[in-house]
Amino acid sequence: MAFRHPLVLLPTYNEAENLRPLAEEILGLQPAFRLLIVDDASPDGTGAIAETLAAAHPGRVEALHRPAKEGLGRAYLAAFARALQGPADAVLQMDADFSHPPALLPKLLGALEGFDLALGSRYVPEGGIRDWGWFRRGLSRGANAYARRALRLPVRDLTSGLKAFRREVLEFLLAAPVDSLGYCFQIECTARALAAGFSCAEVPFTFTERRRGVSKMSGNLIWEAFWKTWRLGRTLRRGEAPEAVKGCARLPATAKNNR
Repeated sequence: MAFRHPLVLLPTYNEAENLRPLAEEILGLQPAFRLLIVDDASPDGTGAIAETLAAAHPGRVEALHRPAKEGLGRAYLAAFARALQGPADAVLQMDADFSHPPALLPKLLGALEGFDLALGSRYVPEGGIRDWGWFRRGLSRGANAYARRALRLPVRDLTSGLKAFRREVLEFLLAAPVDSLGYCFQIECTARALAAGFSCAEVPFTFTERRRGVSKMSGNLIWEAFWKTWRLGRTLRRGEAPEAVKGCARLPATAKNNR
């Protein structure tokens, strides 16, 4: 099937330097792409830039303003709820700092032709990371290895924030809301979707360190990801969540799969 109403979600906090060029690049990829910017009261003027973009692209860009910074998970849940109020049949998400290449969005959308959920993956063949030192590489690989083991899932990049969902996956996730605040939100969304029987594909990409601005990663977010992943794994093993896991296919960047 072809998706007629793909919507790209961009959560922002202090991304004034990145937002305008990123939005323009996304809108230039496909005429069908629409953009929802969710700003958590950024003090650097990101919200005002979002409004300017919405005025410049009526019908294609919307700005959703939240009163305070409450964590990545809360921002995405608000974005999911707003997306489902409209006609979106596919919803894509990415970071607003250019660490996720906008050019991968059409490939993720194409992967939804055969799967319910598509992940941009750094840890499959053809994927990778640029501009990270040994500590951050080790932390990321270790977090993914831990999450795979705790959750007993085959996904190589469970912490990826570059994703595409069919509408029905978001409807499921909002029916029993994910409660993680930080980066564990990415793990929990993927794990709950797979546990419910939705299918998944990993599409390789190369992650690049942000061009401008400051990372929002903190020790508290790392700790939250550790213990909540362990708790979620225990929940799944006890059968407190839907039972079937279809697994995750690994796609080369040029592959096409039929549902």
